[in-house]
Amino acid sequence: MKLHLIKEQTIWDYVGKQASSESSFNRWLLILRNTDWEKPEDIIRTFPSADILGSDSNRVVFNIGGNNYRVICKYMFGALKVHLFIKWIGTHAEYTKLCNSNQQYIVDDF
Repeated sequence: MKLHLIKEQTIWDYVGKQASSESSFNRWLLILRNTDWEKPEDIIRTFPSADILGSDSNRVVFNIGGNNYRVICKYMFGALKVHLFIKWIGTHAEYTKLCNSNQQYIVDDF
């Protein structure tokens, strides 16, 4: 199934604040535009460094730009499309702080 990224503008807003991240996010978005997923395991096949967060959270964390940035998304496999909702974007260090406070499963900044 093709992917529908919810609130792509969130990426561009972040890139506007972190200009050095632009090429990394461009690569990530290009892959997303050409992806075809049927099940959560396909996410990991496409992005081997991604991690599914918990067995029933329907969340995945993507490592962007050689692990410089992290994006947490919630995914939903629908009848015709996979919906990917951006929940959080930050640096690796910010993600570590988020994990240390056990917020990665519930954060919903966007």
